[in-house]
Amino acid sequence: MPYSYDSENLFAKILRGEIPCDKVHETQHSLAFRDIAPKAPDHVLVVPKGAYVNFDDFCRHAPDAEIVDLMRMTGEVCKALGVEDKGFRAIANAGQHGLQEVPHFHLHILAGKSLGPILDRSILNG
Repeated sequence: MPYSYDSENLFAKILRGEIPCDKVHETQHSLAFRDIAPKAPDHVLVVPKGAYVNFDDFCRHAPDAEIVDLMRMTGEVCKALGVEDKGFRAIANAGQHGLQEVPHFHLHILAGKSLGPILDRSILNG
């Protein structure tokens, strides 16, 4: 089933410069900026500039250059944040069950404190 991309989503507007962001890094294919509602001391979003709804849409449809750029930029963001030694979490939420809030693929880079278990076991058993 093809994905339907909403060009009026929040990240599309940020990418077009209609909404400002706290930019961390930018390349030809990607933009990284601080989350406006951080869930950790360091919370940066890494966003491809192409129109991809979620992670699997990006993986299946983005050209190799865009995929490589986003992955390399993520590494550069982690280096710039200085999180290599203590660790970080990279999260990509997708769809309703993944609690994706903005329908434009993005990675959350969370760091700066221990983030606890990845899932609450009560969610898995409920």
